[in-house]
Amino acid sequence: MIEVCSVSVLVLVLAVSAACCLGFGFVLQQNAAQKAPPGDFLSPRLLLDLMRMPRWLGGIGLMVVGMALGAVALGRGEISLVEPLLATNLLFALALSRHQTKQPLGRQGWAGLVLLAGGVSAFILAGEPRGGTAIDDPLRHWLIIGVMVGLALLLTTYGKRSRLSSGPVLLSLAAGLLYGVQDALTRVSGERFSAGGLLDVLTSWQPYAVLALGVTGLVLVQSAFETAPLRMSLPALTAAQPLAGIICGVGFLGDRLRTDTGALAWEAAGLAAVVAGIVLLGLHPAMPKGTGTRERLRDFQTQ
Repeated sequence: MIEVCSVSVLVLVLAVSAACCLGFGFVLQQNAAQKAPPGDFLSPRLLLDLMRMPRWLGGIGLMVVGMALGAVALGRGEISLVEPLLATNLLFALALSRHQTKQPLGRQGWAGLVLLAGGVSAFILAGEPRGGTAIDDPLRHWLIIGVMVGLALLLTTYGKRSRLSSGPVLLSLAAGLLYGVQDALTRVSGERFSAGGLLDVLTSWQPYAVLALGVTGLVLVQSAFETAPLRMSLPALTAAQPLAGIICGVGFLGDRLRTDTGALAWEAAGLAAVVAGIVLLGLHPAMPKGTGTRERLRDFQTQ
């Protein structure tokens, strides 16, 4: 019991630390991305241009640290436990945004904070996420991953067509789905490393898929940050990632949740509260609005 509790506390500390780095990093990235050339939208050139901005590099550095801490947490705990904790990155993003904008938290901020923190707690306490035996059926793996990636591709296609209206939200949802799958494959890579060492990892496809998903998700996120305020993009990203990760965890990684009627009700209520809290916090006036990004994009489109 003591050993289990110590591992859970360690996973909690790692996941919340990762969320802190991710939240701060997202704000710094958006601060820089809104100044990127409009012609770089959904292009790898966007990353090359952003590399010249120190603030963006600082944001990426924080994100890399957050992803590394998250990977360690995923290696020690169930993805169904870690993903809801990573969703609290929005709390840290709001804290930094409040420092920049000097906006008070207000009723909306407190309500979002309570819903997000309460929803995460309710889901974890009711579901009692625990590990199990990973499912060996390759068809099930590819079916779940294929659905997630296919849905992300569909969202990206529609997001590209409507980049001045719903585009940033759709791109952020797509990136969140990819990041959720990336987290699941990161855990698989960690398990392969523990079982067979570095050679076993390098000769499998999962780490290369993690890299490809990470780069693709980064382009989608930066394109969303470039064309819209953080309040339009970060909530969608923060909501989609844990949902996708939990589906992968339960779907093929062997994570188990309580499935009695009462537990399922509280788990559903917890996830609904998380999403509601994310939306409230994401729409908070303290979140950076962006300046002139849409106008520059409209000017670019008319050229």
